[in-house]
Amino acid sequence: MDINQIAQMAGVSRATVSRYLNDGYVSQEKRAAIRRVIEKTGYVPSRQAKTLRTGKTNVVGVIIPKINSASVSRMVAGITPVLNEAGYQVLLANTSNDAAREVEFLHLFSEKNQVDGVILIATVVTPEHEAAISSLPVPVVVLDQDVECCSCVFQNDHDAMHDVASVALRSSRHPAYIGVFEEDVAVGQMRRRGFLAACAEAGVAVPERAMRVAEFTVDSGYEQAEALLEEYPELDGIVCATDSIAYGALTCLREYGHRVPDEVVVTGIDDSEISQIVTPTLTTVHNHYKTSGTEAARMLVGFMTGEEYVSRKIKMGYEVVTRNSTR
Repeated sequence: MDINQIAQMAGVSRATVSRYLNDGYVSQEKRAAIRRVIEKTGYVPSRQAKTLRTGKTNVVGVIIPKINSASVSRMVAGITPVLNEAGYQVLLANTSNDAAREVEFLHLFSEKNQVDGVILIATVVTPEHEAAISSLPVPVVVLDQDVECCSCVFQNDHDAMHDVASVALRSSRHPAYIGVFEEDVAVGQMRRRGFLAACAEAGVAVPERAMRVAEFTVDSGYEQAEALLEEYPELDGIVCATDSIAYGALTCLREYGHRVPDEVVVTGIDDSEISQIVTPTLTTVHNHYKTSGTEAARMLVGFMTGEEYVSRKIKMGYEVVTRNSTR
């Protein structure tokens, strides 16, 4: 079944069917005739043919660092409804925290009209990322990093960490910090700076042995907390860059016989669902990840439809959630 057969069965010209399928003007009588034939035959227009005709795919590429991340899943949950409502399908590319694969996907999406736009949920943005973004013939929005190469939506990581660390410092004079690799500017650098700024304001000195770097996992949080207990035994607080790291620290402290929050306070950032059910419940920061995904998708749709032209940035708000892991 093709457009010529639809036209013959409906008693109209091929051009009239084409206008109907592309939302052009068709009289009510002819529109009803074409609709009856399409409903009767179950005809579905060829997406490939439409792409060749219009130059549009109605597909958006979304590149994610890992699929099992609570924050990433919340961002994707904000992205997809906006794109679907605007008539776009989502092509999800999971890179498993491999920066080189992110660049590969950016190059792939730039070839042969693969997508109409791209959202990159970024952990690192290298010169290779920036070059790939610049070469893309379609609009790009970066989510979760503050960048200059294109429009972006990002969290207020410095101030969020400053404020949650200040909660820990109400009862901690020997705090330790478990962060992540500093190639990740948002979570690695900005949160570390926020922690140190809060300590400086509180008049608390933080020795280098009280600072550790973990991966984004519970196991790594446990391992780094274990190392801290050995190298910095006087610690009375562990401030963590993420909730997952904090869960590992809580488990380590419990297994080593340290009571939380009576002896050691613990904080995280992300406010994932588990933070409300671990024992003790975790003091953390609620970042509006789903809303940030919504904002990134709306921004991209604006660029793809021509409603937006100027590159811009959106810094998201946050809320400190105080629970039972601090005093």
